[in-house]
Amino acid sequence: MGFLADTPKPPYYAVVFSSIKGKYDEEYEHTAERMMNLAGGQPGFLGAESVREENGCGITVSCWDSMDAIKRWKDRAAKQKGKSAWYEAYAFRMTRTEPQRMFASKGAED
Repeated sequence: MGFLADTPKPPYYAVVFSSIKGKYDEEYEHTAERMMNLAGGQPGFLGAESVREENGCGITVSCWDSMDAIKRWKDRAAKQKGKSAWYEAYAFRMTRTEPQRMFASKGAED
């Protein structure tokens, strides 16, 4: 899979996680990888796209086939550690995706 998630025809659901990360923490990197692996193994997971700037600002969008699938995917320990050590601030938003437009030029890799 490339950077762009290969999502199906809408409707589906998206979780938008915007964050400002504090200083580098190796445990954070392992937990973030574990959370993405956990998501990838969950029924209803459709894909994810994630970016982080050097200044610590980042956004991860994960796509799901239902709200129930989103509710099954959570890790309270990671949430607590996030509040106490990893993030200066974050926002967690869920939305239903209705229309969708995608583009890739000929020969472009996503």
